[in-house]
Amino acid sequence: MTLASALRERLARGGAVHGSWLSLGSIPAAEIMAGAGYDFLGIDMEHAPIGVETAAGLIRVVEQAGCSPLVRMPSHDPALAKTLLDAGAHGLIFPDVRSAEMARQAVRSTRYPPAGTRGVGLHRAQGYGPGFREYFESANDGVLVVAQIESAEAIADIAGITEVDGIDAVMIGPYDLSADLGVPGDFSAAPFTDAVRTVITQAASAGVAAGFHLVEPDLDALEACILAGYRFIVFSVDMRILDVGARQGARALGARE
Repeated sequence: MTLASALRERLARGGAVHGSWLSLGSIPAAEIMAGAGYDFLGIDMEHAPIGVETAAGLIRVVEQAGCSPLVRMPSHDPALAKTLLDAGAHGLIFPDVRSAEMARQAVRSTRYPPAGTRGVGLHRAQGYGPGFREYFESANDGVLVVAQIESAEAIADIAGITEVDGIDAVMIGPYDLSADLGVPGDFSAAPFTDAVRTVITQAASAGVAAGFHLVEPDLDALEACILAGYRFIVFSVDMRILDVGARQGARALGARE
């Protein structure tokens, strides 16, 4: 749990961690991204057609490259949380956390008893057996938990969510949040910017990292995220990085004709 613990410790000290996102389910793409220098990569099981076995393979490749593999859950299923953590995930990102109670249950699903409800078993995270004791004794302090803020309901209870012990970061899901606020995809609209400001302010007050998923690989927007005070930043996603790079090359070649 050394890599995962390092992320939690950096955030707890007021530092920042930076990562990117995997949605293609491609092992070679994950290997390339993991070697790029990010602190973590998020494996998307919510919006991408990535199943448990594929996620397990991505977790292994990312970790072996010295990068922390996190998984964005498709739901708040504690059985799935257990499986992904046993496969070696360093942390979980829970979608659409709407209340402090949902945040508490999310944390509990990642913690062994008596702190939580995670089942105790053996798989890759425990070294297939020999590493059980070491993992068991460190897991509760090492597993990173991120709550995604994606609704007006979550904004209304953001103080409660950020005060839940074990929540390391609250991450804006920009498309879902803007849609719930009635301004889908308009990240400059007042309802969205006001909500985002509320999250950043409350997270800072509670000592929790505010996070943002910057979907487009826009370096100016990335700089704006850093200046805004986000400390858990996800820069783009494999499919957008591939698409943007491919189109830029095609346009440049077309201009030469």
